[in-house]
Amino acid sequence: MTKQSLVFGTVGSPKSTPKKPGGSPGAAMRIRELGMGALELGWVRSVRVKEETCAIIKEAGADNNVLLSVHASYFFNLNATEEEWPKSRKRLMDAAYYGNLAGATDIIFHPGSYFGRPAAEVLEVAIPRLRSVVEELRENDNPVIMRPETMGKGAMLGSLEDTIIMSQEIEGVAPCIDFAHLHARPGDGSVNSKKEFEAILKKLKKGLGAKALKTIHIHMSGIEYGPKGEKKHLPLKEADIKYRVLMKVLTEHKCAGRVLMEGPPMEDDALLLKKSYQNAQKALSKK
Repeated sequence: MTKQSLVFGTVGSPKSTPKKPGGSPGAAMRIRELGMGALELGWVRSVRVKEETCAIIKEAGADNNVLLSVHASYFFNLNATEEEWPKSRKRLMDAAYYGNLAGATDIIFHPGSYFGRPAAEVLEVAIPRLRSVVEELRENDNPVIMRPETMGKGAMLGSLEDTIIMSQEIEGVAPCIDFAHLHARPGDGSVNSKKEFEAILKKLKKGLGAKALKTIHIHMSGIEYGPKGEKKHLPLKEADIKYRVLMKVLTEHKCAGRVLMEGPPMEDDALLLKKSYQNAQKALSKK
């Protein structure tokens, strides 16, 4: 971890990553050149990496002092049917196996869908399945933290409460807090104020302890939404999310961990967030 409490980076390779060496090793080098310190490997379609390549990625991360995580396949669902679950589970296990070999400490995943059922009922299926994943990882000496992401549509498994409950029930699970998704999820423009951002952090602390704010993993972007929630990512300056207010709240609550930018243009907006965070730190230090 750098001297900053929060370390910034991108989900996927920065757009400005050069073709040589290219790939994830080149992305780690580019993240460091840009003055940031975190990279999330975007394995969102499938895991197409060899063990030898993982070793190269791990070395690049270490050499450039860049913290690595993995975004697992979009084609995963903790609430999949009994027939679909084995294939879905394998996608997450592959991300965790190869991610660990590549030096990633955290595996981020979309939890799935409610399919119209109540959250509590879905969690009765999701929690045992996720527990079995973590148990198998630990049996194989894989220490990665599994992070269900908060989702941007109300029909999706992945409310803040869902991710906290999963984390309470299973050791080795912690939320990935996507503030843009939480803003979009209600579809009414809420979850976009100092009070509401603070309420999220207070729920995390109450549910998971103070450590949750010191090891926080955040996704961020501008976002377009409608009554049913998320539509698409946007550049921060084209969206209504109050990112400066969020950076101030994270500073005041002394949060530590990683902030990864998802929306376009990734590195430009990641640097914009970092600058806003530094400004919030300076303002707080003058009080």
